[in-house]
Amino acid sequence: MAEPASFPPRPDARRAAALRRRVRAWYAAHRRDLPWRKSRDAYAIWVSEAMLQQTRVGTAIPYWRRFLERFPTVAELARASEEEVLAAWSGLGYYRRALALQRAAIRIEEQHGGRFPRDADAARSLPGVGPYTAGAVLSIAYDLPEAAVDGNVARLFCRLFGLDAEPGSRDLRGELWALAAQMVPRRGAGDWNQALMELGSTVCLPREPRCDRCPLSGPCAARSEGRTAELPRARRRAEAVDVSLTLVAAGRGGALLLERRPKDGRMAGLWQLPTAEEPGPDGGRTGLFPADLPRRRGGRPLIEASERVGEIRHTITRHRIRGAIHRGRVVGRGALPDSLAWLGGRELAWAPLTGMTRKALGVARLPARGYPPSLPFAARP
Repeated sequence: MAEPASFPPRPDARRAAALRRRVRAWYAAHRRDLPWRKSRDAYAIWVSEAMLQQTRVGTAIPYWRRFLERFPTVAELARASEEEVLAAWSGLGYYRRALALQRAAIRIEEQHGGRFPRDADAARSLPGVGPYTAGAVLSIAYDLPEAAVDGNVARLFCRLFGLDAEPGSRDLRGELWALAAQMVPRRGAGDWNQALMELGSTVCLPREPRCDRCPLSGPCAARSEGRTAELPRARRRAEAVDVSLTLVAAGRGGALLLERRPKDGRMAGLWQLPTAEEPGPDGGRTGLFPADLPRRRGGRPLIEASERVGEIRHTITRHRIRGAIHRGRVVGRGALPDSLAWLGGRELAWAPLTGMTRKALGVARLPARGYPPSLPFAARP
């Protein structure tokens, strides 16, 4: 059994106050002008926090604006269909976040009068809302003295306070949250939490931290000990998996043939181009995508691929995907399987497509004839 981690003493009240002054002064001078920072609406802030998990700020901004235009209140989000929510989220990835957001909105409508709860326990009990999201929303929207530790704050604290422990361990998590709770001020907690996240995301970078621009470079334990490259300890990364796909774009009268993914698993319920996963060097497949293109009952071919019109590269967690895009046509007659449908016009424009499909439509530069000329959230090549 591993020995419990040993950490340096926590800062006393005087040192904590001095650190807060440095960070607040830096934040006042260097904070980015982000749209959600102009709001104290708990719903808008909550949506931004949900989007920023696993998503870069620059990517999240246009999605956040469009999402709030489509669902301006908790009530609107709670009443929406799952398909509408997924369509507005399409391209951000990690779609369980969107579904959890809507489930939480329904509960807020039913149990909290349509307002994000001010109580920390009630907030943490909402679907998809953990300690970090609850702390961020409650501190920023309501100025409650709640701590918020995301990856940026964890990295900053590990270096500042010299925390050397196994990444993700219970000991390290406990120490990080204890320090965050000690450091959070009674007033201005929202700005304090955002300042820490800003400092971690723009200065205390994972690689090549900008120590010369950091207001905490003097008291930083990692810098004084020459250990900024060592702290925090790196997580063991899972080995990357290469995946080869064939994607087929078949058009008919302004509509595109799309395939609905199963209701469970990754990208559940989203639409994609008919896709087949090619066997790997060992003959195996990941199971993320169908092994073959859709077929008719009895195993007869349904889609015939023709010339290749492009290729995409895409990443899903540790899976590095290379997709060859082909034009295609439907062969034979008869009803399509339930998982396939012709979608065109507004129906296609608002369909919840996978990010990979949006990327494929942009890269292939499909002609206007037989395909919609534009898609609202389509990726550009």
